[in-house]
Parts: sequence; structure tokens; C-alpha cells
Amino acid sequence: MDVLYTAEALSTGEGRNGHVVAGDQLDLDVAVPKEMGGSGNGTNPEQLFAAGYAACFHSALHAVARGHKVKLQDSSVGGRVQIGPNGQGGYQLAVLLEVVLPGIEHDQAQQLADEAHQVCPYSNATRGNIEVTVTVSDD
Repeated sequence: MDVLYTAEALSTGEGRNGHVVAGDQLDLDVAVPKEMGGSGNGTNPEQLFAAGYAACFHSALHAVARGHKVKLQDSSVGGRVQIGPNGQGGYQLAVLLEVVLPGIEHDQAQQLADEAHQVCPYSNATRGNIEVTVTVSDD
């Protein structure tokens, strides 16, 4: 792979509560969610993954739309990352992405979302590893 960019992050602290730093922009406490027995007093890795995936998918969606000469306005991608037991003593993730493209007919919006799912690096990294559901919503 020809590397275009490298992101770096450092995680420190206890396993259940810690701290992450990535570049000059991200510097925050992390904690296990209350639902999983943690304090919930911090951002958790699943929230960071949801934010990263949503932002990356949104960027891919805009790139695909530009390629089709479609102008997107007020578009959004919501990301939800779910975590649960994998039945083998560990955990697994699932991702739900909700795409909203105001002013774009539903079938065309679905086509753009499907193409973005083929382009997005997060989608390519997770394909075949975790369940990812992309839904186009009209609201």
C-alpha cells in the first residue's frame, strides 16, 4: 500500500479508565460505559469508532456524489457502534450508519450510499469482519 497519511494515537492508564491522545486535536479521558460495568466518566472507544466511521463515510459519500455531479446540501451520516458478547468469551462490534441526503430522491440517495460503502476505508476495513448496516433515511 502506498501510504498517503498516518494517524497516531497513544492510550495510557488503567484498562477500564485511561487517557488517549492523538495529534494536537484529541486529548481526552476514556472509560468503560456504565452499561458494561464501568464508570462511564469519559468517552469510550466505541464512541470514537462511531465518530470516525461516520466522518469517513460522510467524506466518501461526498466524493461519490461529486463523481456523479450531484451537489449534497445539509447531508449527514449518523454512526452507531454496538458491542456485545461474541459467544466465545470475547466481544464483537456491529455498526449502523444512517445517511440523510435532503433534496435527493431516495433511490439515488441509496445508490450514492451503496457506492460510498465500497469507497470508504472504514467500510473496506470492516467488510467481512463485522456487521455493517447502511440505511438511507428521508428525515
